Amino acid sequence: MEPSLSWHASTAFEAIANAATGPAFVIAVLLFNVVEVVADPLVTKIAITSLPALRGGVALVTTFVGLLVTTLISDGLQINGATTWLLATLVVWRAALLADLILPVLLVKKAVNTSRA
Repeated sequence: MEPSLSWHASTAFEAIANAATGPAFVIAVLLFNVVEVVADPLVTKIAITSLPALRGGVALVTTFVGLLVTTLISDGLQINGATTWLLATLVVWRAALLADLILPVLLVKKAVNTSRA
């Protein structure tokens, strides 16, 4: 019997979780965010000018680049194996997407409640 996707995911993220502790992880998160902010406009420009088919996947590519650079430069994040890279990229991308969708709604709701009070 072949291992399930959930087994692959738990194994993959266990490896990341073991490496993601302490101040090094905080530095890794900060580094990842800086790389994301810098890489996003670059990848978008490349996608628009050279690879129009890539436009829809800019966020995924940027997330992958951010994880790659962070892993290479920082000791706070280690990702090994193709499955782990794929799952980590998808999970981080999806979390960022959900945050982009949910946070503005929560902030507007909080601002409306504050202005009514």
